[in-house]
Amino acid sequence: MADGALKIVEGSALTAQQKKDLLNRLARIEGQLRGVQKLVALAAEPSDIDAVAQQMAAARKALDRSFVQLLTSSIQTQSADARDLEEARARAAHLAAMLDKFA
Repeated sequence: MADGALKIVEGSALTAQQKKDLLNRLARIEGQLRGVQKLVALAAEPSDIDAVAQQMAAARKALDRSFVQLLTSSIQTQSADARDLEEARARAAHLAAMLDKFA
């Protein structure tokens, strides 16, 4: 992904910097997955599968870390933007439900 390929929309979900950091992380993962595709295409020996498995595991872990970064950023941004304690609790409950559902 080239710089500026995606327009970052202003809003209350995440800050522009949080979005930029997450998009950079996802771009690195995208490159990792392209590398895995090449490894699969070039696999000729049984030992080549070890390298493919290792790179797939690394990409999966990187995607998991980006999920944690998304939730962490959301917690920081949404709790800071809450109008009152009740709204902060509701936002925290929503994010906890997302964590339970998707993690």
